[in-house]
Amino acid sequence: MDDRMDDTFGLAVTRTLRSADDLVDAHLIGAEQREAVARVNAAYSIAITPAIAALIDPSDPDDPIARQFVPDARELERLPQELSDPIGDEAHAPVEGIVHRYPDRVLLKLLHACPVYCRFCFRRESVGDGGSNILSPQALAAALGYIETTPAIWEVILTGGDPLFLSPRRLREVMERLGAIAHVKIIRIHTRVPVADPARIDAALIAALQASGKTVYVAVHANHPRELSVAARGACARLVDAGIPLLSQSVLLRGVNDTAETLAALMRAFVENRIKPYYLHHPDLAPGTSHLRVEIATGQALMRALRGHVSGLCVPEYVLDIPGGHGKSPIGPSYLGALPDGTPDGTQDGTVVVEDWRERRHAYGDSLGDNSRDASSKPHSPA
Repeated sequence: MDDRMDDTFGLAVTRTLRSADDLVDAHLIGAEQREAVARVNAAYSIAITPAIAALIDPSDPDDPIARQFVPDARELERLPQELSDPIGDEAHAPVEGIVHRYPDRVLLKLLHACPVYCRFCFRRESVGDGGSNILSPQALAAALGYIETTPAIWEVILTGGDPLFLSPRRLREVMERLGAIAHVKIIRIHTRVPVADPARIDAALIAALQASGKTVYVAVHANHPRELSVAARGACARLVDAGIPLLSQSVLLRGVNDTAETLAALMRAFVENRIKPYYLHHPDLAPGTSHLRVEIATGQALMRALRGHVSGLCVPEYVLDIPGGHGKSPIGPSYLGALPDGTPDGTQDGTVVVEDWRERRHAYGDSLGDNSRDASSKPHSPA
């Protein structure tokens, strides 16, 4: 595992790579791969920024950065269980641009373009370079109107596409309009920009993020510690120093971060750069992504490996976004189990077994006695 964060490989790339020819010219694929990659590009967009290209080692056929961004012919192999809308956005879209899956928060999808296109993206069939990329003024007005007339909405999550791919002017307009909605208290922004185009995180963009007057969080997407380059760390520092807290989101990917060593290095790198690990996503059932997916059991084993070997600050929540729009569920390993009947150690009813991080088992008395019949101890749903 290579956990370097300071090294780049000096690829002479001065513009975003968007085609098979571009990738051949940059020596990221061989000429013999040109035709296959062009076929993939006919279905799914390509974009690799200079900042990302500089992180790729072209001499390594298994480079973890290349696996995320350089097209693979296997993307045209679609399994029966793979879905065009794997997390069910469409089932929870009351108006264009809005996904309202949970009562107190909505996604606001401002655009369908990104600075880079991840090969595992769950919106890969709707996000890309074709067609209209930005929500129209009419659709944006309707989406903001929906938020304004739905007082249960406490948090608005800007996504897309990548919302920080918008110009500071457009972003400021949206932030100011959200700032005028009293019941919206939190604005969260999901982005690849600090990693993919660090220079974009400048004073104008930061001022746009602050324009709402609301509490703003930025969730930074990175999957390998090498993505946190010197420039990326500088971009993240500019956001934090401006008072914007950072969270992380990562996707568990085969050949990228599916070892305990790489995952630990990534999470430590987040924390060292004042980014709180938040979600480790199990990969979605997006079309043509089976070569990048792992089994849930692999993810659970990796979460067990993290527990006890890294600080609690470094442990994300491992989640699965259930197909069909049913939301995220934590799917990390369980450390609890019941004692078998007839255990000859004198323990009482209600005792459970708890495993520690070394997988040693311990009895824990969980009975509350008479208090277990107290209705006030039962959990209540929020009003």
